[in-house]
Amino acid sequence: MRYSDRMGRLLLLEEKLPFETVMLLIGGLALAITGGLLFPVAAGRLPYYENGFFGLLLVVFALQTITMGKTPFGDMRRSKLLLFSGVVIAAVGIITCVVPGLSATLPRLLLAACFGLGGVAQLVRSYRDATGMRAWTRCGGILRHLFFTCWGVYGLSILAGLLLWVQPPLPTPATAAIMLLFGLVVMYLGCVLRLVYRAYPEAEHCRDGQSGFALDHCMLLLTGVFMVLLGIVLIPVNLGLLPFSGSAQLGLLMIIFAIQMLASGSTPIGISLPRSWPVLACGALFAALGIVSCVIPGILVAPLTSLVGVLNILGGLIPLTTRMLSAARPPHGSGASDHPVLKKLSRTQLSLNLLSIMFGASMLVPNLIPGLAIGAILAANGGVLLYLLHLLIAIAAIAAGDSQAPHRCV
Repeated sequence: MRYSDRMGRLLLLEEKLPFETVMLLIGGLALAITGGLLFPVAAGRLPYYENGFFGLLLVVFALQTITMGKTPFGDMRRSKLLLFSGVVIAAVGIITCVVPGLSATLPRLLLAACFGLGGVAQLVRSYRDATGMRAWTRCGGILRHLFFTCWGVYGLSILAGLLLWVQPPLPTPATAAIMLLFGLVVMYLGCVLRLVYRAYPEAEHCRDGQSGFALDHCMLLLTGVFMVLLGIVLIPVNLGLLPFSGSAQLGLLMIIFAIQMLASGSTPIGISLPRSWPVLACGALFAALGIVSCVIPGILVAPLTSLVGVLNILGGLIPLTTRMLSAARPPHGSGASDHPVLKKLSRTQLSLNLLSIMFGASMLVPNLIPGLAIGAILAANGGVLLYLLHLLIAIAAIAAGDSQAPHRCV
C-alpha cells in the first residue's frame, strides 16, 4: 500500500513542462507519426492527405511565432507585425488543411523556406553567438548535450527543406525514414530543453518575461481565427462550391485541445487541472489522434466527431452550470463585478457557452442544424472568442493601471 500510495502521489504531482518543450513535442510527434504512417501509405494500405500534413506544420510554426516569438529563422521580439505574420501563416495552414484539392505549391514553398532557410539561419546565428552553441560546449553537462541535439535538428531541418524543394521527391519509404528520424530528434530536443530549464531556471524566466500576448490569449486568438475561417469556408462548402476535409477539421481541433492541456492544464470541458502525468498523457493522446486525423483522411472521423461533440457540450454546460450556481449564492465583496467590462465579459462567456453547446449538439445529431447554420454558428463562435480576447486584454490593462496608481500619486 505504501508503494502504491507513493506512486499515486507521484502521478498526481504537477509537471512544470516549458511551453517550448510542448511545441517541440507536438511538432516532433507530427513528423514522427506521419513518417511512420508513410510506410503503409507507400505499400498502398492507407490513403494519405498531403495538404493536411503541410497545413498542420504551418499551424505549428505559426503558433510558435505567436506565443514565443520563436520563428524558424530565430527568436524575434513579439511585435504587432510578427503577431500579424503568425496569424497569416496560421490562416494559410488552416485553409490548406480543410479545403482539399488546393494547390500544395504555396504551403510546400513556405515549409521549404521554414525548414531549409530556417535551418541554415539558425546554424549561422548559433555559431556567431558567443553565448550560444560555442559556449555550451565549454560548459559541458546537459548544455553540451543540447549542442549536439541542436546540430542534429538544424541539419535534418535543412535536409527536410531540400526534400520539399526538390522535385520529383524521393521515394516514399526514404522520405518516411527521414521524417521519422527528424521527428524523434525534435522530440528529444524538447526533452533536453526541459532538463536545461530545470538546471538553469533563469533561462526560462528570461523567455517568459518577454513582452507580448500571454499563452492563454494566444490560444484564444488562434482558436478564434480557426473558428471564423472554418465558419466562412463551410458556407460555400454547403452550397456545393468547395470540397471539405472534415477529418482535418477534427484533427486541428484535437491538436488545439492537446496544446492547451499540455501547456496549461486547460481542458476542453472548461476545467483547469494541474499538469500531472495523467493530464499530460491525455494531451499527448489527443495530439496523436489529431495528427493521424489530419494526414490519413476518414480513418478517425466517426469516433472524433462523437468525442469533439461531447467535449463541446460539456465545455459549454459545465461553465454555464457553475455560473448559475454562483449567481444563486448571496453576493459578497465590494461590487467589483459591477464594472461594465466585467458585465460584458459575463455576457460574452454566456454566449460562448451556448454556442459551444449548439456546435456540439450539431456534431452528435446529424442534420439537427442545417449546414449553412452550422457555418454561421462556427463563425459566430470565433467572433465571440476574439471579442473575449479583447475584453481580457482590456481587463488586464485596467488591472495593471490600478496596480500602478499608487506609484503615480507619489
